[in-house]
Amino acid sequence: MSSCESTARRAAPESAPSGDSFAKPAEASLSLGVIGNCAYSALIDQRGRVVWCCLPRFDADPVFNALLDPSPAGSSFDVEIENFAESRQAYIQNTAVLSTRLFDTAGQCLEITDFAPRFRTRSRYYRPLMMVRRIRPLQGSPRVRIRIRPSFDWGSTKPIVTRGSNHVRYVGDGLTLRLTTDAPISYVLSGQPFVLTREINLLLGPDETLDHGVGDTARHYEQETVSYWRTWSQRLAVPLEWQEAVIRAAITLKLSVFEDTGAIVAAMTTSIPEAPGSGRNWDYRYCWLRDAFFVVRALNSLAEVGTMEDYLDWLANVVVGAEGGHIQPLYGIGLERDLPESICDKLSGYRGMGPVRVGNQAFEHRQHDVYGNVILGATQSFYDHRLLHRADRAEFERLEQAGEQAVAVFGQPDAGMWELRTRARVHTSSALMCWAACDRLGNIAALLGLPGRSSYWQSHARAMRERILCESWSADRQAFVESFGGRDLDASVLLMAEVGLIDPRDRRFLSTLDALERHLCDGPYMRRYEAADDFGKPETAFNICTFWRIDALARVGRRPQAREIFETMLAHRNHLGLLSEDTHPATGEAWGNFPQTYSMVGVINGAVRLSAAWHTVI
Repeated sequence: MSSCESTARRAAPESAPSGDSFAKPAEASLSLGVIGNCAYSALIDQRGRVVWCCLPRFDADPVFNALLDPSPAGSSFDVEIENFAESRQAYIQNTAVLSTRLFDTAGQCLEITDFAPRFRTRSRYYRPLMMVRRIRPLQGSPRVRIRIRPSFDWGSTKPIVTRGSNHVRYVGDGLTLRLTTDAPISYVLSGQPFVLTREINLLLGPDETLDHGVGDTARHYEQETVSYWRTWSQRLAVPLEWQEAVIRAAITLKLSVFEDTGAIVAAMTTSIPEAPGSGRNWDYRYCWLRDAFFVVRALNSLAEVGTMEDYLDWLANVVVGAEGGHIQPLYGIGLERDLPESICDKLSGYRGMGPVRVGNQAFEHRQHDVYGNVILGATQSFYDHRLLHRADRAEFERLEQAGEQAVAVFGQPDAGMWELRTRARVHTSSALMCWAACDRLGNIAALLGLPGRSSYWQSHARAMRERILCESWSADRQAFVESFGGRDLDASVLLMAEVGLIDPRDRRFLSTLDALERHLCDGPYMRRYEAADDFGKPETAFNICTFWRIDALARVGRRPQAREIFETMLAHRNHLGLLSEDTHPATGEAWGNFPQTYSMVGVINGAVRLSAAWHTVI
């Protein structure tokens, strides 16, 4: 187990109901670990309970949904110890393999090792839709209970259960799961407690027969999966400081890739509220071009360019499919265009805080920053000689179609990067990314030896820059503001320095940073904007905005303050080093969908920006 370990103890007497020596399930929280293999993922709580898992894809029906259904009807995959006293949970170092140790009141202990197999074999990555759970006694012979309760159709359908000599089949509409195990089948089916005297293995996955024995397969898969992740982590170009945090963030971002197409999900959950009872509950299990660009750039900074190559294959299909016209801000991970939003009334929501939304209406939005995110996401592919397939003139000409759209929509109202549903403005962040699209196209054209095209794009970029600096500046607020001619403050203007529109030492940017700190910050935390939106004024801090602030502070020379805030953010990760979308400034509690790629990107960017250089110690 790694040094990033957490202990959770039972809350008594609530956790031990009369007549039952097994503790009640813990209240839903984001103290969760994630396992996955770039095909699917699962979330596991501190007691080793699988509370969320969508199959056969990130955006599919959750076969385990207890995270959003706190009632006894919620579906989960439980491994429980009798007379639970405490748990200790950690990842095996530099891997996505999770270890949970459960202790009883007599000091007996068992260990659950959870992972999704991923390794290279037969010249390809093997990533089956399989969850492997290995359970072994470490101290004594504790009594355990195993309960597997999948559901289908968002909790409305229970499976038909059949059994074989060493397997159980859970048959649903369109999906059948097979549990292959060397545990007593009768005990698994009935939920009967039994004494754990030996290692047992549970492999839940496709309705297929294993080629080898259960134990041999589980041990082989664990060995190969650990080896894969350690080799992958070894190749990262990590900064000197905060290496464990960076590696955990990088692994989490990799787990967010749907490798079948190259899409990258924004988060693995839906409808975790941004704040308690706020109704700001959204489905993030899709690929936002904005978020994906930041993921790709963060991993590129660690020399992990394979994710970019996979993503660019997906992105090329988006651009070609647009046929030179409108590009949506998000798509399904299989390139689905229509993601109609609906309310699932079968699930009550996280801690009973509904609604539970499926789909995301933002696919209908006009968000003009998307064109800059498309081009920024592809820019490195023209420069990087390590790539198996460097971008060339054909890719450039395809990107020019997105650039022409950036020119056409520049200065036009849109929903903005925060996806406001009831108003449209000429958002500064959208104009900024239209500028970035033209600026980078001009640079790429020069690299390719196309001076005419370079001049064309740079002329557009110059004109856009002049308008942005003029029309987004508020003399009244002494700051760049969220929209042309507006006066409300918005953290997204900090990206003006990050993408190179303005020198961070420019007095206007310095004044903007001061204004944002006065009006949007609660101590170290930063909210997105100050104006009320469709749901009122934001209550929680948006983690990526805090990381943008950290970056800005470092750029303007306030590194000690930047480091202090960065350390605060690291301290507010969960026990396994993961972050959700939002942090409550008063309680420090995590809110919003989980794990949030934007937030994990911030960990990497902050560490790379602030770390001492390797040459200072070697």
